[in-house]
Amino acid sequence: MLKPTARRTTLPPAEPAEPVDTETVALLADRLRAASQARLGHELAIRHVNTGSCNGCELEIRALTGVVYNLTRFGLHFVDSPRHADVLLVTGPLTRNLRQALEQAWDATPEPKWVVALGDCAVDGGVFKGSYAVMDGTSNAIQVDLTISGCPPSPARILSGLRALLEANSP
Repeated sequence: MLKPTARRTTLPPAEPAEPVDTETVALLADRLRAASQARLGHELAIRHVNTGSCNGCELEIRALTGVVYNLTRFGLHFVDSPRHADVLLVTGPLTRNLRQALEQAWDATPEPKWVVALGDCAVDGGVFKGSYAVMDGTSNAIQVDLTISGCPPSPARILSGLRALLEANSP
């Protein structure tokens, strides 16, 4: 009779997190909050729209809400409806079956509104570019105000992009 093999009971150690400079984070938080107040009169409301993503970008977006980045301390928050949003944060290549949903989200978002194409796929189709199932990037359906490249972009890069969007559109 064969004996069962021993199972590995310990997991390999996780990679260490990148060090976070608290002074830089505090400065970024102040700049983001000031820019959103100057431009909108309230905190920036973000609506995430997935148009066919592999979920790599979504993992980085969700990291923004965790304890390391804590998105709300920057004066930013996610909303459940495009009717309450200032920014549509689009991830994934624009698939043919989700184009209409993206256009409906755009139409439902009140002015002033911006669109951020997040990740290489949302920018130009990424690794799916040229596929029969996708229409490449977000700009093939709606106007894009900011692109944040990367596969996937880091949370710090996403925050920097949102800050740049607000500061570029401040009065």
